Amino acid sequence: MIHIKIIKVIEMTTRFFGGIAALLILPLVAALIIEVFSRHVLGSPTVWAFEISYMVMGTLFVLGMANALRLKQHVSVDLLTMKMPIRVVAFIRMIFYFMLLPILMWLTWELAYYFYEAFESGERSGRSAWNPIVWPIYFTWFLGFLLLVLQLIAELIKAIITLTSGKEDDLYE
Repeated sequence: MIHIKIIKVIEMTTRFFGGIAALLILPLVAALIIEVFSRHVLGSPTVWAFEISYMVMGTLFVLGMANALRLKQHVSVDLLTMKMPIRVVAFIRMIFYFMLLPILMWLTWELAYYFYEAFESGERSGRSAWNPIVWPIYFTWFLGFLLLVLQLIAELIKAIITLTSGKEDDLYE
């Protein structure tokens, strides 16, 4: 079934970038340790640690959003839906996914433009003496939201399958 294959490809991609996001905690912690050591032990703060830390943290966050949705670890209020029939829950999810999808698609489009403009202009951060180019971080924002749109489509397909079949299927896991 084509829809199962689509879900598997999307979720494989989401899982891959979720793994990359998880690994980004290592350079984030390393940058912060180096900054603390440089500042408090050597008495000489770095010019790059602040910018690296917010860029890596932002990348970690946006690349992890889609995987959090895949794993159902995003914020949700299940108090009411826990008592509802599975088809009703699938219908509610489907409605909210349909409402959220155009907003996320628009944001993704705008982030692509934001990235392109920064790339073309050679925009720099202007937040520190290091002053790095910013298009790589803008690209990760675009990529993270693109992954979220794709995962939302997968979740929408799953909700439709559940709505029509009456059961949740783990074929796509």
